[in-house]
Amino acid sequence: MLILQLLGFVLALPLSRAQETVLGVYIFSRHGDRTAKSTPPTVLTDLGYQEVFTSGTFFRNRYIASNATSGIAGISPDLVTQAQIIASAPLDTVLMPSTQGFLQGLYPPVGPVLGSEILRNGTNVTATLNGFQIIPVQEVTSGTGSEDTAWLQGDSNCANAALSSDEYYSTSNYTTLLNSTQSFYTGLTPMINGTFGTDEISYKNAYTIFDLLNVASIHNATFNSSDLLTTEVLFQARTLADTHEWNLAYNSSDSIRAVSGATLAAQVVQALNTTIVGGGKSKLNVQFGTYAVFQSFFGLAQLEMGDPAFYGVPDYASTMTWELVTNSSATPFPSPDDISVRFYFHNGTTSNLSAPTVFPLFGQSSPLMSWNDFTTAMNKFAIGSQQQWCTACGNSTGVCASSSPAPSPSSQSTAPSSGGVSKAVAGVIGAMVTLAVILGVEALILLVAGLRVVSKKRLSTGSPVTPEKA
Repeated sequence: MLILQLLGFVLALPLSRAQETVLGVYIFSRHGDRTAKSTPPTVLTDLGYQEVFTSGTFFRNRYIASNATSGIAGISPDLVTQAQIIASAPLDTVLMPSTQGFLQGLYPPVGPVLGSEILRNGTNVTATLNGFQIIPVQEVTSGTGSEDTAWLQGDSNCANAALSSDEYYSTSNYTTLLNSTQSFYTGLTPMINGTFGTDEISYKNAYTIFDLLNVASIHNATFNSSDLLTTEVLFQARTLADTHEWNLAYNSSDSIRAVSGATLAAQVVQALNTTIVGGGKSKLNVQFGTYAVFQSFFGLAQLEMGDPAFYGVPDYASTMTWELVTNSSATPFPSPDDISVRFYFHNGTTSNLSAPTVFPLFGQSSPLMSWNDFTTAMNKFAIGSQQQWCTACGNSTGVCASSSPAPSPSSQSTAPSSGGVSKAVAGVIGAMVTLAVILGVEALILLVAGLRVVSKKRLSTGSPVTPEKA
């Protein structure tokens, strides 16, 4: 009877899903648990390390292991093949260690059997740390130092994005919340006045206040404020922080505010396209970043329209995943016309007890988008080149100095044409006249003094030098 029930379940599965093959995956993750932003330097905690390691282990069991539930076609299950995986993160004390912890779960130590080699002279060398595998992590310049700054756009370096986010503080929505929530924040003073001044305890600092309380609720055993920091109070602080940060990260009428999400969109498209163009040689991309990137992308992809939970700040170790899938054979590699994309999100640490959920992108009803439709939708807002970024951000210094357009001829000051010479030609003529005068003076001096010009070659041969005859 059990066998018949299982057979019936398998037959009930959609035919397309039963035949589906995963060709490539892009994972974007938030870091694990950390210390508070308001008490820098911010560092990854042991709990945070465990969270990202657990997530990495889940994705290993889903995409990489020999018995993976949705194995990526052709990926190495035990020994990492460096050409198949690309990992990247900003260089700091939270995001970079989080990436390394995730990768250790993704490709754990292989033990003394696989983690050894025999040299030419017969010596057997065993890898250290039980066959610990090292996966290089590329540095992402955007987001560096983000966990030490309270300002959401503090790490974007995008001038127009910062200006756009700053405009939120001039809106009636912000002013209303600032005034209506002041009594709530004043009530938090006994718990946070060691970190925040009286003038800082308001909705203006909604996220950093929540962040401090949240960290204390997890780590501070001496935090004797259980009568003040109730579940309801922490929830309200979080809800206000969600609203505050969403409005800084995204605005439907000003897309540059979501520059971090636009940059991620381009990176995802470029990486998955590399998988397609390369015939599946590159299979897995892992990137770590900030919650601002999540919220920016949520808005650009219209995810909050389908589920209001997307308005919130994602928890530690949250993940977004893009799967590149096909119902055709993976060998030979299928045409782009036979490839689709599926998006998953998971709030918080991903594990076998709490797996990612699929969500339709861009207000679609179907969770699957054809590759062509996906790239078209993403490229409407994606920022994928330095020139695009510099232009959109209005930056003209630093890396954008070389990207700034040269002044057009029409914008340069020119004298009216009246048959005269230009300034450039006049300069050349002036220089030639000056040189002629100098040479004339030198000739006069030589003539008066009875001197003559002699070549170095003649001097070196010792030939006699006689004065010119009159």
